[in-house]
Amino acid sequence: MTSGRRGVTRYLLPGRVPARQQLPGRSEQGNVAINTAVVFPMLLLIGLLLVMAGRLVLAEGVVQSAANEAARAASISRTASVAEVQATSTATSTLTNSGVRCASTSVRPSTDAFDLPLGTVGTITVRVECVVPLRDLGLPGAPGSRTISATGTSVLDAYRGRS
Repeated sequence: MTSGRRGVTRYLLPGRVPARQQLPGRSEQGNVAINTAVVFPMLLLIGLLLVMAGRLVLAEGVVQSAANEAARAASISRTASVAEVQATSTATSTLTNSGVRCASTSVRPSTDAFDLPLGTVGTITVRVECVVPLRDLGLPGAPGSRTISATGTSVLDAYRGRS
C-alpha cells in the first residue's frame, strides 16, 4: 500500500511498480537523435552488404550461364576457328544482355576436340571470367572488385563432319 496525493491510499498489485513521475526540467528530446546516429549507419552497412551479396550471386549465375551457352555454340560449329569466334561472341552477348556489369571479361574456349578423328567423342570447354566492380558501393573494407569464373562443357558429336 502506498499513500498518494491528498491522503488517498492506493493499493499496488503484486509485481507492479508505480509509474515514475517526470521530473521538471528533464526531457527525452535528444534520445531520438542519438538513437538515429547509432542505428542508421548500422542499417546502411547491412543494406550495402546485402546489395554486394546479391550482385555477386547474380553475377555467378550469369557467368555460369554464359559459359554453358558459349560451350554449346562452339560445339555446333564446323571448325575450331569458327568455334572460338562463336564461343566468344555468345559469352559476351549473354553477359551484356543479362544486365551484369563486368569491368573486364575473358573467354577462353578449348577446341582441341576438333583435332580428334571422326568417330571419337570430344568435348568443348569454355572458361568465362568476369571482373565484377564493387567499388561503387562504397562499402568500407570491401574489395574493389571480385573475379567470377565459370566453366561450361558441351559434347562434340562423334560423327559430325569436322575440318
